[in-house]
Formats: sequence, C-alpha cells, structure tokens
Amino acid sequence: MTFQRARTDEQRVQRRQQILATAAAMLTEMPVAKLSLNELSRRTCLAKANVLRYFESREAILLDLLDTEVRAWVTELEGTYPPGTGSPAERGDRLAEALAASMARRPVLCDLLSAQATVLEHNISTELAVRHKHAARESLQSLTEWVGRHLPELGDGGAAALVETTLLMAMSAWPCSRPSEAMLAAYDSDPALAAMRMNFTDLIRRTVAVTSSGLLARRPEAIYDAPGAT
Repeated sequence: MTFQRARTDEQRVQRRQQILATAAAMLTEMPVAKLSLNELSRRTCLAKANVLRYFESREAILLDLLDTEVRAWVTELEGTYPPGTGSPAERGDRLAEALAASMARRPVLCDLLSAQATVLEHNISTELAVRHKHAARESLQSLTEWVGRHLPELGDGGAAALVETTLLMAMSAWPCSRPSEAMLAAYDSDPALAAMRMNFTDLIRRTVAVTSSGLLARRPEAIYDAPGAT
C-alpha cells in the first residue's frame, strides 16, 4: 500500500482512528507487554515515524485505548445492571457479581489497567498525563455514581472507596491470574499446587462483597438514613 499523508483534519482523525483500531485488535491477540510500535506500524502500513505523527509514543496509544475501554465498561454497567431491591447485603452481593462478571468479559480492559501505573503512564508528556487523568476522573465519577445508586447507604465516600478497592484489586489480580506455561504445568502436576491458582472473577466478586459489607458495617447510621430504608 502506498502511503499518503493525511492533509485535512478529517483525514488526520481517520488516521488516528485507524491506528487505535489496529492497536485495539492487536490487544485481543496479545498482552500489552508484547504490543510494539514496529508491529503496529506494519499492520497499519505506516512507518513508525508516521505513527508517531499522531501519537507521541506507544504508551500514548495505550492510554487512549484505556480511557476508551473504561468509558465503554461504565456505559455497559449503567445499561445492563440497574439498581435492584432487597437488603443492603443482598444488593451488595449482586453488585459484586455484576462487577466481577463485567470485568472478566473485558480482558483488554483488565490488561490495560494492570499495566497502567508501571507502563502506560510512563514515556508520556505532562499535557497527555493531564488529559488522561481528567478522562479517568470523569469515568471514576460515573462509576462511583453507579455504585451509589446500587448502595446509597454507602454515601459518596463509601462508594468511592469501593470503586478504588475494586480497581486496585483488578490491577493486581489480573496478571496473577494469567500464569506462565511453566506455572500452568506446575499446577497440573500437583493438586496441592493447583489450589494456589488464582481465579480473577472469584477474587473480584469476593473483594467487592467483603468490602461493601465492611463499609456498610462502619456506617450503621447511613443504613437508616438511606432513601426508602425502614
């Protein structure tokens, strides 16, 4: 394919979208750590220097994809899991199931989250860092509000704490739940070792359930002040 320089704003937007779409497709085939600018350039039929005309670094591309993934996840949660009825404990358990199941269905999101602090937020400019953090702040606010609609007893601070704990657990649990071939062979060789293998969905579900229960227990007054509480 012959390279043609994007000359209009519309063409530049299309070129950026082409790069992002190609990178997103690559992440369905490989982990973040293996996505290279060389391979991305080959798949987009662009020289590496031309890719860098639109994004300042590989990490900038991945940060853009992370922001997109988080927004899509929040939109899915808001549209798929409306608030239910029942006791705070029952609603907390359903919330735990919803968060665990939704994250497990989004391996690209989980992989990007797990690499956020150690990889994605490096080799970027301050300007990009500011834009990313503003986007993350908006998504976190939407996620916190969604949690608050499910468990209003938590209050704003409790809902934010639950979101923070869930994301931190996901960031650490995801790579631990993706063992190497050698570790898989070790687990297969001994049932006692197999019991040590981490299950991502179970970890997230248990973390959300236990954290929400603990937060509710520390705010007994909020339970009685919540809308509709008796």
